[in-house]
Amino acid sequence: MYTFSSKLKTFSIALMILGALGIAYGFFTAPKTTDDIKEMMQHAEDTHGATTEHTATTHDEHAEKHHLEHVLTQAQNRPWTAVYVAMLFFLLISVCILVFYAIQRASSAGWSPVLFRVMEGLTAYILPGSLIVLAFLVYSAMHGNHIFAWMYTSIDPTAENYDFAMETKDWWLNVPGWLIRSVIYVLIWVGFRHLIVKSSRAQDEATDIKHFNKSFTLSVVFLVVFFISELFMAFDWLMSIDHHWFSQLYPFYVFSSMLVSAITVIALVTVYLKSRGFLPNVNDSHVHDLGKYMFGFSIFWTYLWFNQFMLQWYANIPEEVVYFMPRLLGEYQPLFIGMVVMNFVFPVLILMNKDYKNKPWFLAIAGLIILAGHYIDIFVMIAPGTVGNELHFGIPEISAILFFLGLFIFVGFNGLTKAPLHAKGNPFMKESEVYHYY
Repeated sequence: MYTFSSKLKTFSIALMILGALGIAYGFFTAPKTTDDIKEMMQHAEDTHGATTEHTATTHDEHAEKHHLEHVLTQAQNRPWTAVYVAMLFFLLISVCILVFYAIQRASSAGWSPVLFRVMEGLTAYILPGSLIVLAFLVYSAMHGNHIFAWMYTSIDPTAENYDFAMETKDWWLNVPGWLIRSVIYVLIWVGFRHLIVKSSRAQDEATDIKHFNKSFTLSVVFLVVFFISELFMAFDWLMSIDHHWFSQLYPFYVFSSMLVSAITVIALVTVYLKSRGFLPNVNDSHVHDLGKYMFGFSIFWTYLWFNQFMLQWYANIPEEVVYFMPRLLGEYQPLFIGMVVMNFVFPVLILMNKDYKNKPWFLAIAGLIILAGHYIDIFVMIAPGTVGNELHFGIPEISAILFFLGLFIFVGFNGLTKAPLHAKGNPFMKESEVYHYY
């Protein structure tokens, strides 16, 4: 049995405390009034010697007031955005770990059973992570923040907040339906995780393969249901932030980003546990195969990224390129280009080499860079639509990462203690123990 070390537990708690303090600081220092915004603009002008995008003067007092209120809303969105990006990043990682685990089950893979308990333990984060996200979404629906701008629009042409785009999207983007669908997504993920893991652990004490077959059936059904739920989740939780824009490839793009992140986390935790002597049956070939999956799905992510970007940018349709303008040509350009380097160029140059994938320490370094790149990917998906064209990355963003990283470590490694790391009842275990890639 794995024992959650006191040092790692203390480290995770320290991350959560430090992160919580930084998040609180972000909310405390956020501007409260338009006077605060004016002061910030004046400070920016004095510092840079020129006005920023938001400091253009106007003779129309009403327009100026509206502009200041808009900037205030974006500035107040910053700590909320930092929290939302981090909470979604770690939740979707845990969900996609379950997806990767279900793929291994459904395909009756012989190489991976020695890693099953690692995957099962890390998916324990799905339940608390989902509840946190649901609480955030409910609070957003109660107008606790302005992350989802469509909630403040009207389809009445005579209304001041009229939005023409909502005339064709109001049937889907409405608060009751949006929240109900969100609950359904969570119930699917939490429910299937519970059933699959329960069957897996029951197989350890079974004298037949009834529970193994049940896990197979549950995994197949889960994969079908998950891909449907993920399709609509990506529309609801992410794409609706920029509700004037749309892309049919978007849900698959989100999935590819989070799946490669999930595989990377599995690899990092496997390397850590093996270095502590808890996975004696994991050999270099298992680590090598995880590296292959990291490399392969990095290419898959790049394929979808390029398809989505190239088709819309080349077509130059206003309602499509509006999404890429602030990301490619605005303040987010360094992050937008940088994530491509971190998520594609780096894996191609490093993980293509067979020898590098066999070195746990090298795989760990590559994994940390890939995770950072895909966090930036999620950040760039969300932030331009919530905080505007002014790039902010500081204490609130770093603190949110620390808090949810600490929570993920605490819950995930606690999950590893719930069952032996060796799934002895799995009929493919012997094949997995002797597995060699070359």
